[in-house]
Amino acid sequence: MKKTRICKRIFAAMACISMAASLIFSHSIPALAEDTKTDAPHSTEDITEADEDVLDDAEQKGSNLDTTIVTLGADLTDEQRATVLSLLDLTEVDLEDCIVLEITNDDEHEYLDEYLAADVIGKRALSSIRLDKAEEGTGIEVTTNNINYCTEAMYVSALATAGLKDAEVKVAGPFSISGTAALVGTIKAYEVLTGEEISAEVIDTATDELVTTGKLSEELGDAAKATELIGFVKNEVVAGDVESEEDIRRIIEDAAKEMDITLSDESVDNIVGAMKKISKLDLDVDSLKKQAKGLYDKLKQLDINFDSEKAQGFLSKITEFFQKIFKAIKGWF
Repeated sequence: MKKTRICKRIFAAMACISMAASLIFSHSIPALAEDTKTDAPHSTEDITEADEDVLDDAEQKGSNLDTTIVTLGADLTDEQRATVLSLLDLTEVDLEDCIVLEITNDDEHEYLDEYLAADVIGKRALSSIRLDKAEEGTGIEVTTNNINYCTEAMYVSALATAGLKDAEVKVAGPFSISGTAALVGTIKAYEVLTGEEISAEVIDTATDELVTTGKLSEELGDAAKATELIGFVKNEVVAGDVESEEDIRRIIEDAAKEMDITLSDESVDNIVGAMKKISKLDLDVDSLKKQAKGLYDKLKQLDINFDSEKAQGFLSKITEFFQKIFKAIKGWF
């Protein structure tokens, strides 16, 4: 009878351990679960006559990947246009061998009204860009002239979010301007370059990231720190397949603490909003690191032990949990 009771307790203990392990690993290590995300929907808007002209132009010029794509602000004066082309290392004659797109003020308001005040966006489209396909594996490279709000690193990070790969981008204004609308111009140019349509959802997410980083830069007075914080949080969200607002907020707060950054509640809310959008995209963290090499190299140099600390804490909890179970089992005999 005593042996029977002992056997029953042993079997009960084994069942308890099995159930506990199953619960712990199914809820605490979501990275092991199969990824069920689907690709972001693509825009189904009709092609305008202007778009058809661009596509016809592209066909006549041959392979788009070997063609320089230029977007010019629709409200540039002749003098401003000449200034911008010079900053983009182009002449009017060079444009004959390029595919040229025009970005209007309506385009700027379409994508930026949700994030910036109308007077900040302005009434004139002036941001202009040049896009060239780079060699495979080189990542995204951005240089700017007369841009006072968005840094090169901000553009690189947002463009990587939008899915751009291996591209050389030059952004210029006729005088000092914010440059936020240049992101839209660059994405539109990349669509023509590759023939791959980028959905409105992706463009909106990349724009949100860029503006959020810019606002944070103003708050901190340090563009580099702002970009690094956003880049780090984005890496954690994408790599860990994090989607809940609570988890994203905890990552932001932990990252800010590690980087010795004080964030306002508004900034935290803005970052949470941007990251929730990013979490819904089918992004690959390895691709992000390849395209934004400079940013991720910098993050590596910061030597933030965020992941390792979380992992160690988690393993300690598991060890402690099983120690309590075995102690209880021992007390049964």
